[in-house]
Amino acid sequence: MPEPTKKDEMPNGQPEESVAPDSKGAPPLPEISLEISPPPEAVAEVKEPVETDGKKPEPAEPEPLQAMMAHELSPIENGSNQPQTGGVGVKEQAESANSTVKEEGHCSPPLPDDDAAAANTTSPTPHAEDASSIKKLSVDLPNDSVTVPAMGRKDSVWSLGDGQAPEDLDKPIDTPPLSILLIEKPQSGTVNVGGDITFVAKVEAKDLLRKPTIKWFKGKWMDLASKTGKHLQLKETFDRVTKIHTFEMHIIKAKENYAGNYRCEVTYKDKFDSCSFDLEIKEDGQGSQNIDIRSAFKRSSEGQEDAGELDFSGLLKHREPKQQDDTPEVDVWEILKNARPDEYEKIAFMYGITDLRGLLKRMKKIPKEEKKSEAFAKKLEPAYQVDKGGKIRLVVDLADPTVDLKWYKNGQEIRPSPNQRKYIFEHKGTQRIMVINNCNSNDDAAYSVAAGDEKCTTELFVKELPVKIVKDIEAVKTTVNERIELECEVSEAGAQVKWMKNGVEVPTGVRSRYRVKCEGTKHFLVIDDASREDTGTYSIMASGGTSEARVQVDLKPLKIYQDLQDMTVLLGQPIKLHCEIYPGNVPGRWYRNGQLIQPNDRINILQRHKNHRLEIETSSLHDAGDYTFVPEGYSQSLSAKIHIVDPPRVHLDSLNFPENTVTVVAGNKLRLEIPISGEPAPRVVWMKGERVILESGHRVRAETYGDQTSLTIEVTEREDTGNYKIVLQNEAGEATASVKIKVVDIPDPPEAPLVPVVGGDWCSMTWEPPKYDGGSPILGYFIERKKKQSSRWMRLNFDLIKETSFEPKKMIEGVPYEVRVFAVNAIGVSKPSEPSKAFTPLAVTSEPTMLVVDDVTDTTVTVKWRPPETIGAAGLDGYLVEYCVEGTDDWVVSNKELTEKTRYTITGLSPGCKILVRVKAINAAGASAPRSLQHSILVKEVIEPPKIRVPRHLKQTYTRRVGEAVNLVVPFMGKPRPKVTWLKEGKPIEPTHVSIRNSDCDSIIFIRKAERSHSGKYEMTVQVDNHVDKAIIDIQIVDLPGPPQCVTIEDVWGGNVALVWTLPKDNGNAPITGYTIQKADKKTMEWFTCIEHYHRTCITITELVVGNEYFFRIFSENMCGLSETATQTKKSALIVKEGLQVKTQEYNDHDFKEAPRFTQPLINTFAVAGYNTTLNCSVRANPRAKVIWMKNKIIIIDDPRYRMFSNQGVCTLEIRKPSPYDGGLYTCKAINDLGEAQVDCKLEVKGGFTFYELMQRGVPLHLIDKYMNEAKIVEQK
Repeated sequence: MPEPTKKDEMPNGQPEESVAPDSKGAPPLPEISLEISPPPEAVAEVKEPVETDGKKPEPAEPEPLQAMMAHELSPIENGSNQPQTGGVGVKEQAESANSTVKEEGHCSPPLPDDDAAAANTTSPTPHAEDASSIKKLSVDLPNDSVTVPAMGRKDSVWSLGDGQAPEDLDKPIDTPPLSILLIEKPQSGTVNVGGDITFVAKVEAKDLLRKPTIKWFKGKWMDLASKTGKHLQLKETFDRVTKIHTFEMHIIKAKENYAGNYRCEVTYKDKFDSCSFDLEIKEDGQGSQNIDIRSAFKRSSEGQEDAGELDFSGLLKHREPKQQDDTPEVDVWEILKNARPDEYEKIAFMYGITDLRGLLKRMKKIPKEEKKSEAFAKKLEPAYQVDKGGKIRLVVDLADPTVDLKWYKNGQEIRPSPNQRKYIFEHKGTQRIMVINNCNSNDDAAYSVAAGDEKCTTELFVKELPVKIVKDIEAVKTTVNERIELECEVSEAGAQVKWMKNGVEVPTGVRSRYRVKCEGTKHFLVIDDASREDTGTYSIMASGGTSEARVQVDLKPLKIYQDLQDMTVLLGQPIKLHCEIYPGNVPGRWYRNGQLIQPNDRINILQRHKNHRLEIETSSLHDAGDYTFVPEGYSQSLSAKIHIVDPPRVHLDSLNFPENTVTVVAGNKLRLEIPISGEPAPRVVWMKGERVILESGHRVRAETYGDQTSLTIEVTEREDTGNYKIVLQNEAGEATASVKIKVVDIPDPPEAPLVPVVGGDWCSMTWEPPKYDGGSPILGYFIERKKKQSSRWMRLNFDLIKETSFEPKKMIEGVPYEVRVFAVNAIGVSKPSEPSKAFTPLAVTSEPTMLVVDDVTDTTVTVKWRPPETIGAAGLDGYLVEYCVEGTDDWVVSNKELTEKTRYTITGLSPGCKILVRVKAINAAGASAPRSLQHSILVKEVIEPPKIRVPRHLKQTYTRRVGEAVNLVVPFMGKPRPKVTWLKEGKPIEPTHVSIRNSDCDSIIFIRKAERSHSGKYEMTVQVDNHVDKAIIDIQIVDLPGPPQCVTIEDVWGGNVALVWTLPKDNGNAPITGYTIQKADKKTMEWFTCIEHYHRTCITITELVVGNEYFFRIFSENMCGLSETATQTKKSALIVKEGLQVKTQEYNDHDFKEAPRFTQPLINTFAVAGYNTTLNCSVRANPRAKVIWMKNKIIIIDDPRYRMFSNQGVCTLEIRKPSPYDGGLYTCKAINDLGEAQVDCKLEVKGGFTFYELMQRGVPLHLIDKYMNEAKIVEQK
């Protein structure tokens, strides 16, 4: 068992030692205190025996008190009224069941916070009026009657914690307030270790819309919802008939560490209810001596089967359990029994014991084996009690009477003195007795006796007798300023009493109005100068009773000879108040509106006998109000009302507005606050002209409050400009003032601008200033434009334009535009003007180009030209042709209406005259600059030889299929109009078969549905006088070929059949390009293709099935496709089995080698400058020939402008984007080992560059002249 600690041990565990001066350093003896703090259940059922800590109650001797060790120390230190938390061990005495004594023991190691919380909630919360004080209990013992202190000596009491005092046990217990939600709360319970217990809470759901939320806690904060498992289960049920929710908490196979305080909390919306209850775990009575202490007091981890128990160790960090030996190596119990309590923690750490709290609990439950004393046969009792003034005998029985004996009081030795009879020491055999006579409070101490090295201690409690009230205090009724003396007599002289007023202790300090005196058993409370605040209930409290009486202090009667008079005073004039009362010389206080008035330089307060005056030299507005004179000590008062008046005034000077003019921007809110004065507050009227502005106005309203009036215009408008008049009136007079309000605004938008002139990318616009400038001069204008189809306006200027005209530029030609204008003044930018009429920037075209003379006759001149290089968005409406006779400036318009063509004939000219011609391009923007001929034209007809220009595709054979249309256009040249004739094979063409149409420059031959009879060579002849030009066009109409004439089976051997056939009779007017051979089994006659596009007239069909009999058929093929029918073999070919002898003929290998030979020559070609052209030919040679291309007899090598191809004997030369310089003689040469061959052709590139383009490219003039001459020569040829 732990040793008891000293009473005065400090909270930090360091004891305070007090050694008597003559004790020569002897160690102080331990002191014993008695404290009772039972739970409420123990107080309510005090007559029943109580068991604590699993021990049975033991009988004690009648006179001394049997003390036992408490579970935890809980003293009340220094008279504090806050109880310390912790449980108290209670042990019932056999003969005196009314008292419970606690011996203070050594404090166990501090508990964790959760255990402290559990200990804090073991008892229900006391009633509200009892929570502020600690109930104290005096225990009556059989022999003595002394007060038992709980701590220290003088100021200690016995504490019952939060329970009821003994005198309150018989009183009815106040019913606590009803629960908000819980209709049945869980009740505290007791269960044996390993047993099951259930706690039930019920909530009525009649007024609840949904299920309430419930939480179960252990201690303060541990939520049991996370600890459910095999030892804890939570259950919820709902009875629909009674509408009651039932919540149950089942604890299964309870363990010792499950004991403690639990809490149930119920929540529903803003409602909350809770209930605390305790669980006590009892042991089965089996000893714990045979258990392994090191394994018993190790905490369980979360992962083991004990996880889910109500143990805070589940919240600790998870550690893997260590293997422990089944048998402890040492007896830890013996080590703990022989060790001091302060060494328990060290021993537990040394042997791996982590549950120190459980270890201490079990240590306290082990019966203490008291060692038999060698010096004492019988020791002192643990405690003694004696009444004040009585005597007490302290007796010990010695085992050895020869041992020296010393007595100590509070650690100081008690030495006998012959003249003092306080302590008497007696010897009776082996008994040693110390008698203490006339016990008083100084004798309340700890006593000890030392016999050799042994010592025994006890504690003496001196119980004081209660002081009773012998004579009660009497009620007093008096008036103010009188003396009051309350008298009371008690049973004991010099007793301590306490005076109270209305339940509060009366202060009796030096500066207090109350004086307390004592004369023997009489006690007095004196009030020298009574006031009305002294009225109340006064009481005196002694230890044996109380007495109280009522004291009533009233005011003296008052007579008023002259009352205060109401006054109306002009602002700034003096104020004089006067009153006359009786009795005289009664001081009083002046108040204004309930506030005390203090005299100063401006205010004088005078009193002369019965007269009281209040004088104010210069009145102010603050001096107005209710004045009251209150005579001191009287309930009556004198009142008057002072009214200060002041003529109204308008203070416009404070606004600092020039000429009282307020300028505001339209659209803003205007709040004009003008200070005014006047008392009483004047009536304010705002007027604009004859119209009165009301306070209830929506947009414009006038308001007056305090010392100012205001005019508010929520959204100012132009119409708000004008003079506003303010009229103030009160009983002291009238005042007027005028304010001018000027509303400035942005200017009105200008009118829509005009666009008089429009250019190619610009225009000229003008506009008029706005009619209203917004009250501020116009600073300038902003210009915006937009495309008519768009909604996005673009600002053209960022600096203001002062003028009323502007030229927008950088517009897109041909796009319609609109412009608008903004006016700007100092206030801002106006709204935009209306958009101008849409206009389109247009520009005249450039002059026509390449004006040349096309034809001249005796009376006409025909000119032609090309369109302008730049036309513009306005387009081109047509051309205007003008001429004038050489030597004059009179230009004559030849065409009255515009011509859209680029060729025009001027008629009505005189033969032999010379004229100048010019052409203008006309569009919506006007006429362009004219293009004139550099030289004059002689009006005389010129003969031009005819020239046929055969198109490129007609220089080769023109091929068409039967049934297709033929439409050929052959241009030609010549003047005058040539005569055109057509011949076919030297014979005229019948118009019924072929349609021919001739014009001035071309001839068209048309065949609507071509037939094979239309094939042939057509000759075209163009004749002008004696000049003739001819051209031949080869037209070939092709059709499907006919089938081969005869197909025969030449030979059959193995799985092979040799076929031979003759050419078809009709090739479809096109070469035969191949054959398609098909086979069919005689049994099914289903045809399958063996080979396609076969060129020869004999073939061997292989891989035929032995035993089958086959027929064969062959289709011929040309450029139009396969023949419509096929020629079939008359006989079939039977594939016989192997073993048959087949005669094979001997064949000589054919020599396929040959020298190069061109099967298709090169053709003279015309090319257009800038467009790719190709030269094609085909060559036949074996072995394969090497192909070389040459230009003008020079080999073409690594020239990027040329590309050469050769595929299956077809040779191609591609000239990329040829120019006139690429014209010339091209040669294709093929060479192999057997020989060589070559073909030639001429290439003529037409179009080319103009003189202007050659100049732009930087070509020298002599080269340009040479090129132009060559071009003319080529055209003439």
